[in-house]
Amino acid sequence: MPIKLDPAPVAQAENLVTADSNAIQCSTLERMPKWLICVPLVVQWIGLALRYRSVTLPSAANPSITSGGLIGEGKLEYFRRMGPIALTFTAAYCQIFTGHKHSDFELKQSMSAAGLSFPVIAKPDLGFCGYGVRLLADLKALQAYLASFPKNETVVLQRYLPEEGEAGVFYMRDPDTDVARIIGLALRYFPRVTGDGRHTIKELISTDTRARRSASSTFHAPQIDDGRIPAAGEIVRLATIGSTRVGGLYRDGERYITAELTAALDAIARSMPNFNFGRFDVRYDKIEELSAGRGFIIMEINGAGSEAIHAWDPAISVFKGFQIIFAKQRMLFAVADAMRRRGVKPINTFDLFRLYQRQQRLIKTYPPSN
Repeated sequence: MPIKLDPAPVAQAENLVTADSNAIQCSTLERMPKWLICVPLVVQWIGLALRYRSVTLPSAANPSITSGGLIGEGKLEYFRRMGPIALTFTAAYCQIFTGHKHSDFELKQSMSAAGLSFPVIAKPDLGFCGYGVRLLADLKALQAYLASFPKNETVVLQRYLPEEGEAGVFYMRDPDTDVARIIGLALRYFPRVTGDGRHTIKELISTDTRARRSASSTFHAPQIDDGRIPAAGEIVRLATIGSTRVGGLYRDGERYITAELTAALDAIARSMPNFNFGRFDVRYDKIEELSAGRGFIIMEINGAGSEAIHAWDPAISVFKGFQIIFAKQRMLFAVADAMRRRGVKPINTFDLFRLYQRQQRLIKTYPPSN
């Protein structure tokens, strides 16, 4: 049964977007072919690899995580290494292994033990860009999801977070000075259209450059009645996830970075062993609360491979966007080099490539996101 997203909090969240942010056109970086974006990044990576004498050095940044979180790590790796402080800020979860068919009773038991009830978010343990992430309303939907999931893999069930605010907070700690910083904060906005009382949702999507992404992807199946005509001013959310892959909007939230938020994220990161570099994806109700370092819930964590997604803000020029991404890569190599000097060995190139291949192969077999 499809879950209807409450339009009230969606409309509320629009107030978080300032007047100069209401345009939802795609940024230059979003419109560029992926291969073209990768060219300068690969050139810089090669330059840094020569300087630091290792192509895979960034994998040493977070030595307790597979490849440092560069690629191929599971979401549960971060959760399992959390101390009491980090767990307090993290949405409840449980894991389901798809090696055999689970009865309704078994699924209820697993969810109950973790304090979960429907609706829940189901996602691949080995995920990327929201692939396979679905909001599930009941046991029937969960069984269908598991039946369509690759065998002998792990699914993460997590408490559905109704908070409309979503942010990616980029954290870094210098192993040499032990000083922590937030080096980026991206505000995410879900793909949506606004009704005019005359056109159907499908028609509204077709005229919106960003929203069209939610309808055109074979890896995304939005749970909406696209034949419905929304009332004038009614905001219709098109996806559970806020990825630009399905038309989500990223805005640079640097102005909300404070000493209080830095201290809160630093305490969380320090309750995880050897976590020095990565992005915390969180939900919140009020941006002022997030900025004050409270009132947020962690959905997931990404390590060395995290994108500096605030660079995708349409208000940021392509030149500035590349500056942000280049700076992220320089800091990543510097942190990893400091860890190597402490005895951490980077992953070898062959093993890293195998992790990449496995992740890319699995992504193509996941159920569509919604």
